[in-house]
Amino acid sequence: MSLRSYLTSKVFFAQVLAAMAIFAGVAYLFFHWLTYTTRHGQEIAVPDLSKLSVEQAEEKLSAVDLDYIILDTVDFKPEFPKLTIVEQEPKAGAKVKEGRKIYIKINASTYTMVTVPDLIEKTYRQAVPTLEAVGLQEGTIIYKPYLGKDMVLEIRMNGKILKAGDKVLKSSKIDLVLGDGKITFEETIDSTAVDSTEIMPTDEP
Repeated sequence: MSLRSYLTSKVFFAQVLAAMAIFAGVAYLFFHWLTYTTRHGQEIAVPDLSKLSVEQAEEKLSAVDLDYIILDTVDFKPEFPKLTIVEQEPKAGAKVKEGRKIYIKINASTYTMVTVPDLIEKTYRQAVPTLEAVGLQEGTIIYKPYLGKDMVLEIRMNGKILKAGDKVLKSSKIDLVLGDGKITFEETIDSTAVDSTEIMPTDEP
């Protein structure tokens, strides 16, 4: 049989159809196997771990075949119970595959200690941002007679006078004693003169 006759024969077409069927079958089985091994379409919704302890989170993740890794402990956040989860990645509700690791961050057990900055003779407008920069809060404002208006004369916490360098818990409220600016320069001079007269020694025996 010549090549031309063979290419136009029923045998050739039958063999082509058989080859196509075999290829289609192999392709189907391959993609079916690939789908199974990659668990395509079998994604898991990440549970919300916020405010859970590590033990509670582990139990919740194990129930859906997920794992976790603790990345870090963050500064204490009062809106979260101590030693509970404050952040997670991927976020709650994200779709992941079985066995995926969820990265978590834990709330500290208490505030860290910070150093009280030097605020004496700074203005109120300078003092407040300086406090906030180190994680402290503005407390009560107290005024007392002084030449400099809104100048910091003392810093206090719970009635105790603080000095620069003291250690307090982060997020503590710091009370500021400020000058009221109502005393004049002349009054200051007069007051100094009176004080000097009171302490000057006399010639009387």
